Amino acid sequence: MKTYTVNKLAQLAGISVRALHHYDEIGLLKPAFTGDNRYRYYGDEELLRLQQILIHRELDIPLAEIGAILDAPGFDKIETLQRQRERLDENAKRYARMVKTIDRTIARLKGDRAMKDADLYSGIVSPEKQAEYERWLIDRYGAPMERDIAHSRKRMDKMSKAEIDAAMQELRAVEEGLAEGLRRGVPPQSTSLDPMIERHKDWVGGAWDRECTPEAYAGLADVYEHPDFRKRYEAIEPGFADYLMTAMRSWSKRQAQ
Repeated sequence: MKTYTVNKLAQLAGISVRALHHYDEIGLLKPAFTGDNRYRYYGDEELLRLQQILIHRELDIPLAEIGAILDAPGFDKIETLQRQRERLDENAKRYARMVKTIDRTIARLKGDRAMKDADLYSGIVSPEKQAEYERWLIDRYGAPMERDIAHSRKRMDKMSKAEIDAAMQELRAVEEGLAEGLRRGVPPQSTSLDPMIERHKDWVGGAWDRECTPEAYAGLADVYEHPDFRKRYEAIEPGFADYLMTAMRSWSKRQAQ
């Protein structure tokens, strides 16, 4: 049986030795055996399990859940790989559509060809992802959330492209202003953030097409716990997801005092 040491496997898989040590410590990937020289050695089964770990990580599944999936009774490697292939193939097709959209947009900006405004967004927003997110909200918050989503859809349908662009520009400015507070070390509970937080709350109220009360605003912070929101805010600035949620809750709590 061909085996790999930690260093060799790390090089082969393109990950760090520290990651392999961590997987061993948490019981996610144990070596096939440890030699007399105290080196860890990994065989074919371990290589296949590591592949599954890395694929699941690329699909944004937490390590704790990966272990449960791989160790579940009846886990089938081939069936799992086939499902993963289908999912990745669908993502690949979507990314291909996005590339075409980007190419058409570049051509439009250069004046080389005409492009419909609606085509600017072709392939970028996944209907499946939007539906999944809406189901998550409805499952968590019930019928009132379903009505709010339907109302928000109708309002968005009535907005012009210029209005949508202006709204998104304001949101980016507010988020960047709050992220700058994080970068400067301003505590999220600080009242110095209030003007920017209130701009954010007003933007939310505009998106909802109704008043955003302090109680509702604090509830929105709970919604931002969703992995998709966390991923979006962490892309703005590491640590920004928790910073924003804490700032929102702190502001809302002060309003109730």
